[in-house]
Amino acid sequence: MHKSAVQTDKAPKAIGPYSQAIKSNGFLFTSGQLPLDPETGLIPKGSIEPRVELCLQNIQAIAEAAGTSMSKAVKITVFLTDMADFKAVNLIYERFFTKPFPARSAIQVSALPLGADIEIEGIFEI
Repeated sequence: MHKSAVQTDKAPKAIGPYSQAIKSNGFLFTSGQLPLDPETGLIPKGSIEPRVELCLQNIQAIAEAAGTSMSKAVKITVFLTDMADFKAVNLIYERFFTKPFPARSAIQVSALPLGADIEIEGIFEI
């Protein structure tokens, strides 16, 4: 098995001992992306919509750095601290993915790193 790390300055740097993503056997596996602005390292305040968009923009930047695209997503996992945000997530999500939509799980968790209320990860064909 051959695997290689993916790194781009267009997405936040890892906040721990992990890679932004790993390419392996024709797939890209992204680490969970928090709604961190890659330039400031900050999480936007206010409603969840800008944070959903930032998570997905970060994943998109990583996918593109790996030579793939959002249209090649096969599985997305969304972690939320409040499932009441599910509808708002779907509205932003639809702007990043097209039919056939990737498989997806949405999971409510008690907490996320840096006090974030959303984290998104994905698996893509390369």
